[in-house]
Amino acid sequence: MDITEYKDVYVFAEQREGVIQNVAIELIGKARELADALNEKVVALLLGDHIKEKAHELIEYGADRVVCIEAPELAVYETEPYAQAITQIIVERKPSIVLIGATTIGRDLGPRLSARLETGLTADCTGLAISEERNLLMTRPAFGGNLMATIVCKKHRPQMSTVRPGVMRAKGKIDGHTGEIESVVPQFDKSKFRVRVVETVKEQKNKIDITEAKVLVSGGRGVGTKEGFERLHELAGVLGAEVSSSRAMVDAGIVDHVRQVGQTGKTVRPDLYIACGISGAIQHLAGMEESEFIIAINKDKYAPIFNTADVGIVADVQKIVPLLTERLSQMMEK
Repeated sequence: MDITEYKDVYVFAEQREGVIQNVAIELIGKARELADALNEKVVALLLGDHIKEKAHELIEYGADRVVCIEAPELAVYETEPYAQAITQIIVERKPSIVLIGATTIGRDLGPRLSARLETGLTADCTGLAISEERNLLMTRPAFGGNLMATIVCKKHRPQMSTVRPGVMRAKGKIDGHTGEIESVVPQFDKSKFRVRVVETVKEQKNKIDITEAKVLVSGGRGVGTKEGFERLHELAGVLGAEVSSSRAMVDAGIVDHVRQVGQTGKTVRPDLYIACGISGAIQHLAGMEESEFIIAINKDKYAPIFNTADVGIVADVQKIVPLLTERLSQMMEK
């Protein structure tokens, strides 16, 4: 393989029901950094049916070109049509880097693309950079999160990576940025379409996604019980916050997995993160260390969470949380 033939940074711009997903905006911002370091272009791949009108949004955030791949078969995500369409573009245009969000769609799509293209895929990256040799440095947790590994794909192209939503900080719109919009009609081998979406059933949720929350009150093993989490909900109610947790409480069946923060949960970046009874294992820190301001409450003064926290309270969380809730309630009433 002559890797010198490959150039530009491609981003799979995930959309659902015509709405560009936040992870696509986050990846466009990171792709802009990588492309500038390589003096190359950012190309967004936008798949769907009658989706071209959304392309301008991707250009505003830094894409130099948006390739709109439109067909009725792409209206709803299905593995085979999406994999065929993107593989055709990559084989024809030879991008150097391909970035995909590690959503349920991205986790399904990424491995299939890498297998068809006979290249590597580094999953759940927390850091991306360009080396002096112009290779993509892909950093991710390894060995259960006990160390960070930087992986390089030296001999194959494209270099592919998936990144979880919230890991990369979304950049703002670039004033005056312009780009090209190109329409492509894919050629499908429909004999390989073995699965189709029959019905889409949406779960009704009363609470917002924790990745979108501005304030999070998060509980760990130190909270311990459902009653303990009820106290966290009371505190969250005063602050207008959402409640999240560490993996220990999810494994114990006290909190739903959708509320888990950490390497095997979600990555969050709230303005305020209150860690209650959380020791601060590296797997949890990977999901919240980029929070704007962190308050940690733990009775173990040697807990690793205090190394990351902006403010640390060494005390029993069972006693501090009710007192904190009461004091904040009084302040809100004044």
